[in-house]
Amino acid sequence: MERTFVAIKPDGVKRGLIGKILQRFEDKSYKIIALKMINVTPEVAAKHYEEHYGKPFYNKLIRFITMGPIVAMAVEGKNAIKGVRHLVGKTNPDEADDGSIRADFSSFSTLNLVHASDSLESAQRELDLYFKKEEYCDNYKNMFEVVLEELGD
Repeated sequence: MERTFVAIKPDGVKRGLIGKILQRFEDKSYKIIALKMINVTPEVAAKHYEEHYGKPFYNKLIRFITMGPIVAMAVEGKNAIKGVRHLVGKTNPDEADDGSIRADFSSFSTLNLVHASDSLESAQRELDLYFKKEEYCDNYKNMFEVVLEELGD
């Protein structure tokens, strides 16, 4: 199983979409193993977006992620990084596949509701930034895991 980091950004929280977005992950049998609502500090935001430092949009990213609370989560599942990113949709909602979170709920790329890690390295770095080891609740099996175990996969 693979783990990834997902955040419902301040626009998703302010629009009251937390439940609908969480439901999308659970409907696809991803296991949410850590979840919390937090206010991102400028220091954490700078670490989160460090690969974009110096780019023209960097300051906008920092201002946006710190403008209100986010819902941070650790999501686990088979090929979670690729699958979660597909479920979230492309950054620009006009280019996102129908049925993706961004296509269904977002109107333009700046306010795109959700962040999802793009690689194993990013996922681990972002998970470590937002969660302590003791915050994970990964000692249960969801229905998908039970079925895979029964099938021997």
